[in-house]
Amino acid sequence: MVVRKVGKYEVGRTIGEGTFAKVKFAQNTETGESVAMKILDRSTIIKHKMADQIKREISIMKLVRHPNVVRLHEVLASRTKIYIILEFITGGELFDKIVHHGRLSEAEARQYFQQLIDGVDFCHSKGVYHRDLKPENLLLDSQGNLKISDFGLSALPDQGVSLLRTTCGTPNYVAPEVLSHKGYNGAVADVWSCGVILYVLMAGYLPFDELDLTTLYSKVEKADYSCPSWFPVGAKSLIHRILDPNPGTRITIEQIRDDEWFKKNYVPVRLLEYEDVNLDDVNAVFDDPEDTVKHQTRFVSQKPAKVVLSSMEVVAQSMGFKTHIRNYKMRVEGLSANKTAHFSVILEIFEVAPTFFMVDIQKASGDASEYLKFYKNFCSNLEDIIWKPPIESSKSRITKSKSKKR
Repeated sequence: MVVRKVGKYEVGRTIGEGTFAKVKFAQNTETGESVAMKILDRSTIIKHKMADQIKREISIMKLVRHPNVVRLHEVLASRTKIYIILEFITGGELFDKIVHHGRLSEAEARQYFQQLIDGVDFCHSKGVYHRDLKPENLLLDSQGNLKISDFGLSALPDQGVSLLRTTCGTPNYVAPEVLSHKGYNGAVADVWSCGVILYVLMAGYLPFDELDLTTLYSKVEKADYSCPSWFPVGAKSLIHRILDPNPGTRITIEQIRDDEWFKKNYVPVRLLEYEDVNLDDVNAVFDDPEDTVKHQTRFVSQKPAKVVLSSMEVVAQSMGFKTHIRNYKMRVEGLSANKTAHFSVILEIFEVAPTFFMVDIQKASGDASEYLKFYKNFCSNLEDIIWKPPIESSKSRITKSKSKKR
């Protein structure tokens, strides 16, 4: 039997298949860890003009590091395929648990709901709205903890739009304002879906369930549902405040956390230690290779590498950017000069001769013209460390340094 490998991963059986992706079980040969490998076909993605959406989904999942959210480890690519390496979750869907066992006990339903709210709240704090929360997108790990998956429909509001205008999601779980095609707030809409999920966990069936879509929509818009007799008063009143058809008066996550029924036996999740999450692998897979070459610039210095590094850090911070340093590599990120978009740059120092260091600067994300502005401004503040050949004018120096490829 031929064992197929992708990078450091041994690829095994298929565990799922969707319209655009196949999911396979795989194992990290360095650590022995089991992972799920989502395999996408490049040509299909390009044909359906989905590259931006998939790049966004992957970027979101890398940024959202939380115990109740499925973790994305890394992204790899070949000429024809894109491989997304995800945490392997063994406990199946929460949906299956309800299908096989019926409704959950009050204590169990509350515990899953608390974990759901923790995960969703964390996503919102990162500016991420899921927009398709339902039990099929909630997985369980081997310890029975809830993990939110599938950010395929989530929206990042940084495209300059504060109200989302896409109707998406599964009608039974979707907030009335989303169905009515008016602008809506992603965070408030997610809260509604959490309320429907809580109802399903405790009842074993949906609050709004009609075969005819028109009837379904009209019931959702009026929040026309009733709670079964076995619902405790506390849960009934919380669901009532969540399934408020008016998004302006609907309960917020902060208020849910203050609710007496919610707080019972609540153990707040322990957040993972801070990690420096970067999107270099995502950008490398999705950005046009032509682009990467065009937005790569470098200069040479005769100062010691540590001096070069600390000077660059001081200049970047004085320009209002955040810096992360690991060995001789520095990541600079923040808002672009016009304050509208996220922007990041990678700087790396290489020793090219005993007293010469080359600094390689690459755009990691953001607009190309913003990058060039940044580069000029950044270098003009580093004149004391940039080495200039003694005789040449600065103009010929720039053209020469650009033509020098390592």
